[in-house]
Amino acid sequence: MDSHEGEEGKGAGFPGAEPPPLPPDRHPEGGRPDDLRESWPIARLQPPLGISAGQGRVPGPAGPVEPPGPQGIADASVAVPAPSEQAAPGGGMAGLSLPYQVAAAVSLALIAAVACTHLAMVFLHVAPSNTVTKQHGEVVDTWVYPEFEQNWKLFAPNPLQQNIAVQVRARYTAGDGSRRTSDWIDLSAEDGAEIRGNPLPSHLHQNQLRRAWDFYVGSHDTGDSPSGLRGRLSESYIRRIVMLRLERHDLGGPVERIQLRASTRSIEAPRWSDEKVDTRPVHRELPWWTVTAADLPAGVDNKDRAGGRTEAAR
Repeated sequence: MDSHEGEEGKGAGFPGAEPPPLPPDRHPEGGRPDDLRESWPIARLQPPLGISAGQGRVPGPAGPVEPPGPQGIADASVAVPAPSEQAAPGGGMAGLSLPYQVAAAVSLALIAAVACTHLAMVFLHVAPSNTVTKQHGEVVDTWVYPEFEQNWKLFAPNPLQQNIAVQVRARYTAGDGSRRTSDWIDLSAEDGAEIRGNPLPSHLHQNQLRRAWDFYVGSHDTGDSPSGLRGRLSESYIRRIVMLRLERHDLGGPVERIQLRASTRSIEAPRWSDEKVDTRPVHRELPWWTVTAADLPAGVDNKDRAGGRTEAAR
């Protein structure tokens, strides 16, 4: 209590100010001022020089500082465009020039049209027979085959359990004029070599030869006699495929006749199965066919090979 009196406490903190009064609850006379704020020293301080109540500027050496205007710009002569008038950067097709916008719109329309057409063709292909497929079945098949064929054998109750390899051998005229017979050439193995390790294998390597053989077997009896026009077409079709494949092999002379065979081998049963499967290959040999000009690839001149008959038909 006595520390507030004397010279040291007189000017502590507030030069020229009186010692701070006691709080209201410790007032010596037990009185209580009407306004509690007036009993504290902060209420008795004088405001700094240059600041008056209600004034918003501080005078200084550089002069008064004007408050910012409504738009935050001191110069009112500079016009600020409204938010709606400011150009926003364009995105997507809106940012392209007119010719590019037209090209992009046409491209998107074509892509949508092709996608819708493809879905409609595949739907008609897998759908049951109806009026549209009866009238326009050839158009649907032309669109679907061979790239978009739908085959459901994987989900059949009894999937395929055999490997069938189509092989061919040829009789040709050698350079010395003698006629020779080549070894068996495994065409299915060549397709398999093209498929393995290829992330995007060709549909021809996967299905052309296999489907041609299925076409032939389904249109011929066990004696290799064709069943009508479909059988003769399948024979001509597979001969053309075989001759196209033989163009890759240098046999030493022109091919006169060819013979096909199918080597069927059953798939071995898994280790956990008790089923006994004979995995020995079974061969089905076809008769010798005389090669004609119609069997050769385009651009090969072989006019002297005419007749178009198989040796079995002779």
